[in-house]
Amino acid sequence: MLIGDNALAAIGHTPLVRLHRVVPPDCAEILVKVEGQNPTGSMKDRMAQAVIGVAERDGRLKPGGTVVEYTGGSTGAALALVCAAKGYRLRIVSSAAFSAEKLTQMAAFGAELTLVPSPDGMFTERLFRDMIATAARLGREPDTFWTDQLHNTDSITGYHSMGQEIWAQTEGRVDAFVQAVGTAASLRGAASLLRYHKQRRLHVVAVEPAESPVLSGGAPGAHRIEGIGIGYPPPLWDPTLVDEVMAVSTADAEAMARRLAREEGLCAGTSSGANVLAAIEIGRRLGARARVVTVLVDSGLKYLSTPVFRREAQTLTP
Repeated sequence: MLIGDNALAAIGHTPLVRLHRVVPPDCAEILVKVEGQNPTGSMKDRMAQAVIGVAERDGRLKPGGTVVEYTGGSTGAALALVCAAKGYRLRIVSSAAFSAEKLTQMAAFGAELTLVPSPDGMFTERLFRDMIATAARLGREPDTFWTDQLHNTDSITGYHSMGQEIWAQTEGRVDAFVQAVGTAASLRGAASLLRYHKQRRLHVVAVEPAESPVLSGGAPGAHRIEGIGIGYPPPLWDPTLVDEVMAVSTADAEAMARRLAREEGLCAGTSSGANVLAAIEIGRRLGARARVVTVLVDSGLKYLSTPVFRREAQTLTP
């Protein structure tokens, strides 16, 4: 193996793993891209490296500058990793509604946190809009670059590598791609690359919380699936790329995240559980000869203090 110049060399090239015990009979083969193997434990390392790199090259981010972003945690940790490796100050706008592990991880990499309150501890459109407004205000300060993940198309290019890796790892045999929607950058980046190779022969599925099914035309609502479902269609959302939108409830997504850990040895977050449930539903339709690829977005180690895994710890015997 080659020697990396710094921590950023460890980003990408994550495993693609076949699921077994959570997949019912007569279902398509379900493969998961294990993005928790990235340095900060999520796929967001890919977009952070891309947006910072482009901003450096075009002069929006200069040596000694400050980076600002709103985030629930994974983007913040990824930006904190990149900024630490490159020597930038990072200011993050987040909320205590997100897992304590994510907030601690961002701070551990040197990020300075501003927390926006969420009175009920839920993820709502109001919370996301308040966080964005705070980040926008900080981003207007001198020598500051706001990465603005909801609008920044550079983040899409960061996920082209994920699509290319999936294509190479499957040797081009993939019938459907399933991904949950937060900013929509990962769905667009990976799916567009796969579509480039397979054209319309690839079935692309977007996943959203059932409690806030806005991409399906429903009303926004509160939910507990971190990282997705901001309460309105994100600016990077491109419905022309997607063949179908599937909604998964928080409870079902959490239950599948627990099953993945117990039955497959894959510890991942709630959005990953939602992805796997949607992939299985598509796999049932396509049948046993098909292959469906989805993403384990991040590591479940980011959620040990949340309801997803907290009850597991409570059952431990002394």
